[in-house]
Order: sequence, then structure tokens, then C-alpha cells
Amino acid sequence: MLTTRTLADLLQDFSAPSPTPGGGSASALSGAVGTALLAMVAGMTRTRHGSDEDRTALSQASPALLGLRDRLARLVDEDTAAYDAVVAAYRLPKGSDSEKAARKTAIREAVLTATTTPLDTVRACAEALGHASVVAAHGNPAAASDVKVAIGLLLAGLRGARENVEINLDGLSDPEAAANFRREGAELLVRAEGHASRAEAALRG
Repeated sequence: MLTTRTLADLLQDFSAPSPTPGGGSASALSGAVGTALLAMVAGMTRTRHGSDEDRTALSQASPALLGLRDRLARLVDEDTAAYDAVVAAYRLPKGSDSEKAARKTAIREAVLTATTTPLDTVRACAEALGHASVVAAHGNPAAASDVKVAIGLLLAGLRGARENVEINLDGLSDPEAAANFRREGAELLVRAEGHASRAEAALRG
């Protein structure tokens, strides 16, 4: 598993001239780190105003952020597994009619998974950004730069994962499903950018 490797080994894996791990896993990792930073600020003892309102808002955001962090971490490995399955499907034998049919089915299912997986990353990043304005408004002002970094990482993860969704759409056998994927990705991007703008405004106070 990529997430159990040392940082040096993980970077070597990303540097290797092989299809995986690639941009989808990198996007999920970016989102996971961004979410972790938001969770860090939400868990700090010091809050913006030192009020019960601050503490309550941050305490409510914290478990959701930790769950999203873990979800995005899983997606680092799931994205690599999904693309590996596509490669494996294309390598299946196609000598007989039955082999051709089985290969076609395997490819269809693998491409669908390889499209759904980065969309899950887009969803998780967007959801995490939905908590960013709470952390920005109520969190420790000395950690404002950490929140800004978190926002940047989450937007990068979301945009990168969306690119991985888009590149797979032509391989889907169902045009309606492709249109739905494209529409949801676009809607989530707009929503996430709105969350990011509100969080940055809250940091400016």
C-alpha cells in the first residue's frame, strides 16, 4: 500500500516511469494533507475569540475532517488499484469470441471504476472545503497560513482528480453516465471554489 510506505519511497514511486501511482493518487494525497491541516487547526486549544462558540464549531468540524482525511488517504491506494485494473483488463486474451466478450466487459467495468474513484476524491475534497470556512472563522489566527495552505492543497486535489475523471469519460460505454460524471464534477468545482472564497474571506476577518 502506498500510504504505508516511507515518504522517500512514496516519492520514488511517484517518480518512477510507470503509469501508477499517477495524478489520481497524487490528487487524493494532496486532499488528505489539506484536510489533515484543517483538522490540526480545528483541534488546537487556542481559538479565534476564545469563546464557547468557537470551541463548539471547531469540535463539530473536527470529527468530520478526520473522517474525510482517512477517506482521502484510502483513495490514494484505490486510485492506483483502479488504474491497474484498467491496464490488466486491456491485457486480457482476445483470441476467441468468449474471450473478446469477457475482455470487453472487464474493460467497461474497470474504466467505470477508474472514473468513479477520482470523482470520489473530488467529492471528498469539496466536502472538506465546506468545513474550511468554519475553521477559518473560529480557529487560531496564528494558524491562518496553515488554513490557506490547506485550502490550496484541497483545491489542487479536487482539480487534479477532476482532470482524471474527464480523461476517462471517452472510454465509458454509456454517454448518459459520462454526461452525469462531467456535470457533477463541474458542479462540485464551483461549489468548492465558493467554499474556498468564503474561508479566505473569514481569515481576513
